[in-house]
Amino acid sequence: MSIKSLILKAVRNGLGLIIVFFDWVSRSKPLQRSEQEQASAQSAMQGLSLYQFFACPFCTKTRRAIHKLNVNVEARDINKYPEFREQLEQGGGRVKVPCLRIEDEGEVRWMYESNDIISFLENRLAAY
Repeated sequence: MSIKSLILKAVRNGLGLIIVFFDWVSRSKPLQRSEQEQASAQSAMQGLSLYQFFACPFCTKTRRAIHKLNVNVEARDINKYPEFREQLEQGGGRVKVPCLRIEDEGEVRWMYESNDIISFLENRLAAY
């Protein structure tokens, strides 16, 4: 790696950490639901995994939406775990985050783009 690419990577990671910090301090409250509604909402998230990395601004945006929707989606950090990176590349066809892996009735789909992922999650919850 050249010095220039190392500097750019450091700046990008630094900015990403700043975005993560501001997300943390400005996060809104999650949706409140009854126990039964919450169980139903969480059940709607079965078979979903979010491939991401911590300091990515678009991943932060997606995690922020998941927090607001008050559901748990398994987050798979492709920088920390090489096996997740490999799964993303082989299954999704490219290494780009965020990416939502959707396993439904034995079929697997891969969805890229934070706005598409957020819309998908909102629509999936509305159906339950």
